[in-house]
Formats: sequence, structure tokens, C-alpha cells
Amino acid sequence: MKRLVWMGIGVAIGIIAFRKVAEAQSNLGPEGLNRAVGRLADGVYDFADAVRDGMRERETDLRSALGVEPEEAARR
Repeated sequence: MKRLVWMGIGVAIGIIAFRKVAEAQSNLGPEGLNRAVGRLADGVYDFADAVRDGMRERETDLRSALGVEPEEAARR
């Protein structure tokens, strides 16, 4: 009897989860998911670009503080 109750609870949870996922997909529409993923990728790219700019700026500050010549001048 316990197994039947737990199986019924599991089936109910599965149905509720399936309905929620189907509802979310219908709200996004056919092109909505692609747009959402594209926006996420753009956000990640922008964040990485900002981190690179910050690293470059910090390296310049450290080089000037230590009196080390810039990379371009050192390679010539």
C-alpha cells in the first residue's frame, strides 16, 4: 500500500513538472529560446571583455609602478 501511495505522489510530481516546463516553453515561443540563449552568450562575452580590459589596465598600472618598460618596447 505504501508503494502505491509513493508511486501516486511521484506521478503527480512528474505531471506538475511536465506542465510547468510546457508552460515555460509556450511563453518563450519558438524563437524565444534562441533569443534568450543569444542574450546569455552576449552577456558572457561582454563580461569577459570587461575582465580583459581590467586586467590590461591593472598590468599597465603595475608596470608603471615597478618601472618596467611596456611589452611592445621590450620586444623591439
